[in-house]
Amino acid sequence: AVDVRGTERLLEAAADAGVSNVVYVSIVGVDDIPYSYYEHKLAAERAVEASEVPSTIFRITMFHEFVGELLETVSTLPIWPLPTGIRLQPIDVGEAADAVVERATTESAGRVPDIGGPEVRTVGDLARSYRDARGLRRPIVRLPIPGKTAAGFRAGGAICPDRTVGTVTWNEWVASQFD
Repeated sequence: AVDVRGTERLLEAAADAGVSNVVYVSIVGVDDIPYSYYEHKLAAERAVEASEVPSTIFRITMFHEFVGELLETVSTLPIWPLPTGIRLQPIDVGEAADAVVERATTESAGRVPDIGGPEVRTVGDLARSYRDARGLRRPIVRLPIPGKTAAGFRAGGAICPDRTVGTVTWNEWVASQFD
């Protein structure tokens, strides 16, 4: 209701106001990973593309903060069961915002190249850095996750290693949170 219908309502208001460029921020992998939230983002992208309002669609990888929140959810467990081999490319939210601002002009650009953080790391690597920065001693155990959604992540659907942006690495972000 929010992602799709909310976007449609925004587009209707933009058309009424004569807006020259709606910038829609989406997620890298929405067309490769069958996950309900991603499917809603993809449907919203399609609404933007079908709209009469000129637009720019911009896909970004996961923010450092989001990955940190995911790891925080397992941080109190005695053992961290994680899909350690999945690769992610977290990006600093400020650097992502800077990239969006560059596209927030009066000129629409259609679907622009995806962007991601400065490095691709496995969930296992990210978790070890997070755990060490927090001073925790929890074992990280590989949890194989079956299904199409996990397969999409394993296939690299959530990364764009050829489109890195910014300089704030995961380790730098983690250090800034727990120093």
